[in-house]
Amino acid sequence: MSKQDWLYGIHSVSAILERHPDRVLEIFIQDNREDDRVNGIIGLAKRNGLRAQFVPKKTLDHQLEEGAVHQGVAIRYRPSAPQDEGDLKKIIEKAANSAFLLFLDGVTDPHNLGACLRSADAAGVQAVVTTRDKSAGLSPAVRKVAVGAAETVPFVQVTNLARTLELVREMGVWVYGTALSPTAKSLYDTDLRGNVGIVMGAEGTGLRRLTQECCDGLMYIPMAGTVQSLNVSVATGVCLFEALRQRS
Repeated sequence: MSKQDWLYGIHSVSAILERHPDRVLEIFIQDNREDDRVNGIIGLAKRNGLRAQFVPKKTLDHQLEEGAVHQGVAIRYRPSAPQDEGDLKKIIEKAANSAFLLFLDGVTDPHNLGACLRSADAAGVQAVVTTRDKSAGLSPAVRKVAVGAAETVPFVQVTNLARTLELVREMGVWVYGTALSPTAKSLYDTDLRGNVGIVMGAEGTGLRRLTQECCDGLMYIPMAGTVQSLNVSVATGVCLFEALRQRS
């Protein structure tokens, strides 16, 4: 088994046991961990017919990626696989004029991707789309930060983001990118109801020029302080929940 087949951390393991216990192959718990949170995981495992194995901390450290903060809990499981453009088309068709999509243009930091997935799940996003190359994938670190959202929100990887944006626009999805541009409108003046896709740019560099050209419009988040931009995961949360407010 590769390190991609492991998930660790109290919240992430609990989420999988609650939502997808059929994917869990083995459960490992640090042998000197005794607290309510760990007991909760043991209880979840028993209810799903799974038996936890108690092992030394060094065993978990050895099995997982270097620097993994496992909190004394890890599972070996069958992770969900990324989807493709064909799956994205089916998601849009099934949404029946209420598609709600998030596109990430070159987000490379695993913690940012995990946080974006978590916000996407909370806001009701139907798919998170990114590129196969030069973007973070569904690593154990991403899954841990996402706290189960990586297993509930369809994660779509495409070869060419610009081509995919053109595809979804042809299917009736309005695409809005975030950028500090003279032509950009305030987030709060942008209609995010109906079929809509929000495009967020990479850490530091923002949306690429070609990506901006593939959007129906650009928008920005109004700032009241001295900073000019937010971390991409924070900005994603702001945009998604404004869309959720409008769509509600």
